[in-house]
Amino acid sequence: MATEIGFIGVGNMGGPMVNNLLAGGYAVRVYDPNKAAVDACVAKGATTASSPKDLADKVETVLVCLPTPAIVQAVALGENGLSKGSKIKTYIDLSTTGPRTSIPVAEALAEAGIVALDAPVSGGVIGAVAGTLAVMVSGPHNDHGHHRPMLEKIGKNVFYVGAKIGMGQTMKLLNNLLSGTALAVTAEAVTLGIKAGLDPKLMIDIFNASSGRNTATETKFPNSVLTRKFNGGFGTGLMFKDIRLCLEEAEAQGVTMFVGSGARQAWSFAMAQGSASEDSTQIMEHYEALASVEWPKGSS
Repeated sequence: MATEIGFIGVGNMGGPMVNNLLAGGYAVRVYDPNKAAVDACVAKGATTASSPKDLADKVETVLVCLPTPAIVQAVALGENGLSKGSKIKTYIDLSTTGPRTSIPVAEALAEAGIVALDAPVSGGVIGAVAGTLAVMVSGPHNDHGHHRPMLEKIGKNVFYVGAKIGMGQTMKLLNNLLSGTALAVTAEAVTLGIKAGLDPKLMIDIFNASSGRNTATETKFPNSVLTRKFNGGFGTGLMFKDIRLCLEEAEAQGVTMFVGSGARQAWSFAMAQGSASEDSTQIMEHYEALASVEWPKGSS
């Protein structure tokens, strides 16, 4: 009989992870207020729960993949949350919430007899579908070892970063600070180049053959910006949230981040010009408008 686990948050990232867990031989019971997302998982073989508490009454291990710290707190500790369940023993948070959320949530769950693991992921929707996510785990080492085979169903690179809850979250925030900074500064560079008469595709080709190469020049610009599809799969609101959380952690630790502060300002600008729901690669459009730059015809 397959091991049954629970999963809360089955949207763009969580849904594909559930599919990979099902394909890996796990029985998965899901909860999400979005009925369409739940139905898609049921069509793949998942079963359902009526609430976080109901899920925690039925399974020992629950994974969550949720968009904001407030939602994570409500699901874990709310009136009808996981902490009120009678069967749950382990809580694994795949979300990006920052240590300022994950530490108090883990402490509160511990009072209810529930072990918490941080396990934020990186790799986007493409990585979630392919099962190639990077998973950054922190928490009790024995619990990490026990659940590692399950985590390897969703990510081919599972890293144990430390025993202290919050270390995984910090690692994920640092990763997204670098990712978001690379995307914003590449948009700035390409905007300046276009205004100076350079072809955007040629610029990206030269960056990728030179020392300016980064994740934005290698994938995001060729796939989403040069094509004008703006379908990178990661929202502007999420990018701003992650960089904001990283800067808050830096301030709490007494670490000065000059460049990081600039990245936070850039993504605050993108949020103000567009919306939280738009794709993060659309920051390029906002820089174009700010500089009164028209995308060259025939360059996509």
